[in-house]
Amino acid sequence: MNKKIYLDHAATTPTKKVVVEAMLPYFTEKFGNPSSIYEFSGQNKEAIEEARELVAHAIGANEREIFFTSGGTESDNWAILGIAENYKSKGNHIITTTIEHHAVLHTCEYLEKNGYEVTYLEVDKDGRVNPNDLKEAIKETTILISIMLANNEIGTVQPIEELGAIAKAAGVLFHTDAVQAVGHIPIDVNAMHIDLLSISGHKLYGPKGIGALYVRKGIKLRSFIHGGGQEKKRRGGTENVPAIVGFGKAIELAITSMEAESKRQAELRDYLIEQVLERIPHCRLNGHREYRLPNNANFSFEFIEGESLLIMLDMKDICASSGSACTSGSLDPSHVLLGIGLPHEIAHGSLRISLGEQNTKEEMDYLIESLIVIVARLREMSPLYEDYLKKQAKIER
Repeated sequence: MNKKIYLDHAATTPTKKVVVEAMLPYFTEKFGNPSSIYEFSGQNKEAIEEARELVAHAIGANEREIFFTSGGTESDNWAILGIAENYKSKGNHIITTTIEHHAVLHTCEYLEKNGYEVTYLEVDKDGRVNPNDLKEAIKETTILISIMLANNEIGTVQPIEELGAIAKAAGVLFHTDAVQAVGHIPIDVNAMHIDLLSISGHKLYGPKGIGALYVRKGIKLRSFIHGGGQEKKRRGGTENVPAIVGFGKAIELAITSMEAESKRQAELRDYLIEQVLERIPHCRLNGHREYRLPNNANFSFEFIEGESLLIMLDMKDICASSGSACTSGSLDPSHVLLGIGLPHEIAHGSLRISLGEQNTKEEMDYLIESLIVIVARLREMSPLYEDYLKKQAKIER
């Protein structure tokens, strides 16, 4: 094909032109500080509140429960550290899973170094938490449960409503990282018994550097950034008005088109999965076949390295990501893939495809044909595959 094919929307998405257009006036014409009392700045305050309503509507919350942040990582940090500090008189135990985003895992590791106890729940081969495991992990000292709604690597969607109900019955606060889920699947914080929820703008065609944390009314949460009285005195600092406006517009558009677009992407996803599994031997799908994000397909190809696969895909103008962390300078495979039980050698040969609004069936066909050729080429150069063929030949004799 004669164009770049972007298949890494779980990493980030392009900011829509209509979103940029909504933001532009707030850089130049409407530049006032929302904290000022004159009408010129008051208009910006109104714009922030309109965006807050749009974010709240997307997850079934009240606008007074939405606090703007710099993104999903800050929201995760604020939720976990804030609850840990405010509720330490009730206990010091936190429950999460082994396959969370590092924004959650590293925050929990930090708390462990500071006297908190953390239980990391294992998941099954498809990446799902067993609700009974959660029940058994809860103690009298448990103050927070943090389980992501949908996994960023393998796309598995958790039984959040059931997990949230367990937390509620035990009187434990329940946080979910919904960064990958918002705009792709329906979310209702009340029906799902969610007390805190993290969102990021750039995952749904909004600008980078903006996100939100939903905090259920009545929950005590310390200020994360100290300064002025912004965000109801919980997050100091002059508001990033252009980004907030863009975030509001992006989430409005995502929710409006979600049903039809998720159905379209799920059809492309299923076509890709069926073709790859049928036409490329020694390949497996990672994540739950049914309970997964509509735009996610994650494969492991035996006998090859994910980094080499990515490089050769890039040479064909295909942008994707690997389940292996080797591209970030680490020789260790993804903690998520290890968490679902994959051995190191298979986890290293993984590929994540995350679809977006512009992707087409023609692009899927190009990707499939490219993968067939690239995987075969890499296996020709693999001593592991050569050993495998020799062993198979002996068995057949």
